[in-house]
Amino acid sequence: MRRKEGQHLGQDLAARLQGLGQHCQLISEHSETAVADHRDRLFARLKQLNLELSLDDERVLKELALFADRTDISEEITRLASHLEQFQKLLAADGPRGRKLDFLCQEIHRELNTCGSKTTQIEVTRAVIEAKNGLESMREQVQNLE
Repeated sequence: MRRKEGQHLGQDLAARLQGLGQHCQLISEHSETAVADHRDRLFARLKQLNLELSLDDERVLKELALFADRTDISEEITRLASHLEQFQKLLAADGPRGRKLDFLCQEIHRELNTCGSKTTQIEVTRAVIEAKNGLESMREQVQNLE
């Protein structure tokens, strides 16, 4: 019975992992336009205030560079992809793996938190929230594995 329950938990976790991967893909896709979106909003605000500045203005370039640096989540996305891949491999492995999977859940949660705190895009924030909800369910299931 324990083996059968473990198989069902594994199948459930694999399905949840796929959903988590889709949320992470959305985070990645939307984050690619963050700097361009910020640039457009910045110019719209400046225009609204009748402050016409060109893209070549040093102050604008500095603002955009600082924003790009503060909001860059490419490293977090790379680590998320790695953690998801490791999670999938562990699910397919034999033997005890509950603690390792629980640790990966912690690491995935950490990366999602960082993505959420660095972003200014509502789409990324929504995807992070959904991913964290799914991850919480996965974590509860992982703790039932041996």
